[in-house]
Amino acid sequence: MSGLPPGGSCHTAGVSGNLTSELPVVAVVGATATGKSDLGVALARVLGGEVVNADASQLYRGMDVGTAKLTEAQRQGVPHHQLDVLDVREEASVAAYQQAARADLAAIRGRGHVPVVVGGSGLYVRALLDRLEIPPTDLVVRQRWEAELEAVGVASLYAHLGRVDPEAAARIEPRNGRRIVRALEVIELTGRPFSATLPRREHAVPTVQLGLSAERPVLDERIARRVDRMWEQGLVAEVEKLAGQGLRDGRTASRAIGYAQVLALLDGEITEEVAREDTVTATRRLVRRQESWFGPDPRTTWLPHDADDLLDQALATVRTGGSNPEDR
Repeated sequence: MSGLPPGGSCHTAGVSGNLTSELPVVAVVGATATGKSDLGVALARVLGGEVVNADASQLYRGMDVGTAKLTEAQRQGVPHHQLDVLDVREEASVAAYQQAARADLAAIRGRGHVPVVVGGSGLYVRALLDRLEIPPTDLVVRQRWEAELEAVGVASLYAHLGRVDPEAAARIEPRNGRRIVRALEVIELTGRPFSATLPRREHAVPTVQLGLSAERPVLDERIARRVDRMWEQGLVAEVEKLAGQGLRDGRTASRAIGYAQVLALLDGEITEEVAREDTVTATRRLVRRQESWFGPDPRTTWLPHDADDLLDQALATVRTGGSNPEDR
């Protein structure tokens, strides 16, 4: 990434040791393929920080290539939390993540270090940093709505959600059957609109939120290259190995972008060329959703992903508590 030091000690004017204890939580958010992980490491090295992952797919052990998870060498000695904490057969839970990741934030603070939250899973970021009520779950109720989804289709179930909770429907992707089922499950269990439990843009702890931006044509090209690298680095072999560990039984992990496509390839449902193309298409679709999630948040200071002085811009934003660059 432009503007980030490759290794060794980092020193940036204006950031001193005694400032570290006064700094808020730092969050690096934005779309896939903008370089969030690299910036997170660079910030943590300067600030005396530790990284807390907020990418749902990186919670899984063994899902490395397809999630672009940083290697130990790329982490440059910076402690990382909420990586490799789930088996691929386990279902990721926002509620469990919220509890565990908030405990990480408290522990990092207790060590006198700065938590640096890095990720593009919008709900996980919000669950960690914002005032967010996690509604209850009930497997029987959920399975009933999943059966309804299977019977009537996603469009019909989305239309039903639109009738019972229009605000929730407006905030959920119409093709996201899992989220639609979850909304209807919560409505049935609580007797309240699902929209009443959606997060407010109010940080639970002082936080500076940085976003990395890139033009869509640039992102599209970066995504295509990223998928090419994943294939070159052995994504198919990784999925084959994980399939032997129960990946197909994992409700969450088996649906992750790249993994779902390679499983279809291994099962003979599609060709390798189609699997690669579908992975690119699904990733670009994810980026659009991430832009819709993070883009409207007025608390985010957006920085160009390829700026030569990206690290300096990010540190200046942290020092000023998140004001926009033009206001400094």
